[in-house]
Amino acid sequence: MRAAKTILSMKKMLPHFVTRASWPALCLLSLSLYAAQHPALRDPQHPLWREHAPAVYRVRLDTTAGIILLEVHRDWAPIGADRFYNLVRAGFYDDSRFFRVTARFAQFGIPGDPAAAAVWRERSIPDDPVNQTNTRGRFAFAMTGPDARTTQIYICKTDMSSQDKDGFAPLGTVVEGMDVVDALYAGYGESAGGGMRAGRQGRIFAEGNAHLDRDFPKLDKLIRAVVLP
Repeated sequence: MRAAKTILSMKKMLPHFVTRASWPALCLLSLSLYAAQHPALRDPQHPLWREHAPAVYRVRLDTTAGIILLEVHRDWAPIGADRFYNLVRAGFYDDSRFFRVTARFAQFGIPGDPAAAAVWRERSIPDDPVNQTNTRGRFAFAMTGPDARTTQIYICKTDMSSQDKDGFAPLGTVVEGMDVVDALYAGYGESAGGGMRAGRQGRIFAEGNAHLDRDFPKLDKLIRAVVLP
């Protein structure tokens, strides 16, 4: 609500030379600045992080390819569902990039702001038992090993049930917009974000969107993520 009021205030103050075409970019700038100001993003001890998610909730991802609607079931993976819920509420994913998109999955979850990314890079949560399978449309936290989930999310574009045995616990599924997931730019493959295990994400953490937008300009953007009422 406060972010929306900020945008409306900006619109009233816009000079006449700001065009209709440039307004979406200004909205994105306002939202990303608002998200960056949320105190919880810089403080892992903030009370927000101790709040539990509803039993079922939906998250809308506004992207440059279209809208993706996710449905999370807390009983599938309660620890992961709580972390994702609070990250979205804090604006963590706003103005970030789908930095790793292949024929098998689409991955996001490193903030465009290196300062915020540094706070959460090693802030892991314990594993959840794998209660569901990694089939097309399911999504889960990426990780490098046991109890190593942090903030990165992958969405399965195909059957990835082989991930089940390695402890990747789905927390929800795409209920609308799988065509959008399929349309996310995949031309860079592993070269833009590599894998967490491959250790090729250092520049994203160090330089954020500045690096990705300069060196991988075709990546789709996650404009905003919001928990729906």
